Amino acid sequence: MSLINKMLQDLDARGTPDGRGDAAGIRSVPERERGVSRALVFGGAAGLTAAAIALGWVYLKRPAVPPVLVNVASTSVPAPVPAAVAPVPVVVAAAVPVVAVEAEPVFEAEETVAPAKVRNAEMRRITEQPVKPAPVVVVKTPAPAASERIIDGKQVTAQQRVENEYRRALAQLQDGRVSDAMLALQQTLQLDPRHQGARETLVRLLLEAQRPDEAARQLQLSLALDPKQPAQAMMLARLQLDKTGGGAVALDTLMRSLRYASDSGEYHAFLAGVLQREQRYRDASEHYQQALQTAPDNSVWWMGLGIALQADNHPTQARQAFERAKGLQTLSPQLQAFVERKLVQLTASAAK
Repeated sequence: MSLINKMLQDLDARGTPDGRGDAAGIRSVPERERGVSRALVFGGAAGLTAAAIALGWVYLKRPAVPPVLVNVASTSVPAPVPAAVAPVPVVVAAAVPVVAVEAEPVFEAEETVAPAKVRNAEMRRITEQPVKPAPVVVVKTPAPAASERIIDGKQVTAQQRVENEYRRALAQLQDGRVSDAMLALQQTLQLDPRHQGARETLVRLLLEAQRPDEAARQLQLSLALDPKQPAQAMMLARLQLDKTGGGAVALDTLMRSLRYASDSGEYHAFLAGVLQREQRYRDASEHYQQALQTAPDNSVWWMGLGIALQADNHPTQARQAFERAKGLQTLSPQLQAFVERKLVQLTASAAK
C-alpha cells in the first residue's frame, strides 16, 4: 500500500496547481499507416472483373467443332496434350484486350473419314434400330368347356345333364311322385327347350291334371321353337277347338305345320274336319281325298268326305262316298245308322 500511495503523491506533484493534469498538452499520436491502400484494392477488383468478362466472351464465341467419326479399330489415338495457360496479369484500372482463342485440334485416324451424309445415315441406322423383345412363353391350362360341368368329380356335358334330369323325372313318375316329376320335366326343358320327350310328357301330365291352359302354353312354346311337329300342332288344335270361337285359331295352327305333314293321312283328315266345321266344304273334301290316298279303307274318312261333298252340292259323289263307308262295315252302330239315313235322303232327292 505504501508503494501505491507514493506513486499517487508523485503524480500530484507533477500536475497542475488545481490537481488536474494538463489536458491541453496531451496530443494523439497519428496511427502508423499499415497494409495496402484502398485505391490498389479497388483497382485489382476491377481488373479481375474485366478479365472474367473477357474470358466468358471468348468461350461463348468459340466456333463449335462438328463431331467426327474416327475409326479406332487399327490405330490408337493419342490423348491431346493440354497447352500451358499463361497466368492472366491483373491490371489496375485498365481495359483488358480480348484475345480470340483458336479451336482445339481434332485428331483423326489414318483412314479417311466417311462423308457427312454417310455418317448421319449410319448413326440413324444404329440408333433407330428397334430392339426386339424376347418372346414370352405363356402356358395355358385348358379350362372345361362352357357346355361341361364337373359333378361328383366327373366332367359332364350339357346333353348328359339334360338326359340325367329327364331320367330322374321318369323315375319320379314311376314312383308316383307326379309333382316332383313335373318339376324335373320343367327343369329339363330349361336346359334344353327342344327336348320333345320331356315336352310331350309334361303336356300329358298337365292334361291329366286338368290344366289344359298350361298344356296349350307348353305346346305353343314348342311349336314356336320348331314348327316341324305335326303331332303337337294337332294336340294344340284340339285344345283350341274346345274354346269358344277356337275354330279359326285351330285352323291357323294346323295350316302353319301343314307343309311338314304332307304324307300324314291323319293330319289331312283332322284338318278336313276343322275346315268342315268352319264351313269350308270344298277345301275339306280335298283334304279328305288326300287322307284316303294313304288309307283307302278308313270308313270314317269316307263318311266325312260324303258329308263335305253333300254340303258342297255334289249329291252323286256324296252318295258314292256314303256307300263306300257303309260297305266297309267298320263304323260304330251310331255312325252306321247316320250313314244309312244320309243314303236315304240322297236317294229320295235323286228320285224327285
